[in-house]
Amino acid sequence: MIALASAHATSTASPAAFFARWIDHDTWTTWDTDTEWVRLDGPATLGTTGTLKPKGGPQTRFTISTLTPDREYTDTSKLVGATLTFQHLAEVVDGRTHLTAHVTLTGPLARLWAAILGAGFVESVPTALNRLVTLVESQP
Repeated sequence: MIALASAHATSTASPAAFFARWIDHDTWTTWDTDTEWVRLDGPATLGTTGTLKPKGGPQTRFTISTLTPDREYTDTSKLVGATLTFQHLAEVVDGRTHLTAHVTLTGPLARLWAAILGAGFVESVPTALNRLVTLVESQP
C-alpha cells in the first residue's frame, strides 16, 4: 500500500454531522474544491457505485466500500493495475470529534499511479478536510 495523503482535524460538531456530509454526494463540491461534480447511482449504501469528475481530470467510477454510520465513509476507484481508496473517519475523543482522511493506492501498478496522481492529493486532502470542518461547524 502506498499512502498518497493524510489529513487530521478536530471539531466541536458531532461525527453524525460529518457522516451526513460524506454521504450527501450532491454537496461534495462545497467542501472539496478539486471535485467538479459527483453522481451516485442510487442511495448512499454499502456497494453503491457512482461517478465523479475531478477538476482537470477524467470522470472516475467509484464504489462505496465501507459505510459505518457516524464513523466511516470509504470509497474505492479501480484504476488499471491499482485501486485508489479514500477513507474518511470520525471518532469522539475527550468530547471532540477527531477526523481523519487517508488516500491510498494498492496493486501492482500503484507506484506508477502514485507518480501520476500523488502530488495533487498532498495539498487537496487537508484543504478539503478543513473546508468540511468549517462548513459543518457553521451549520446550526
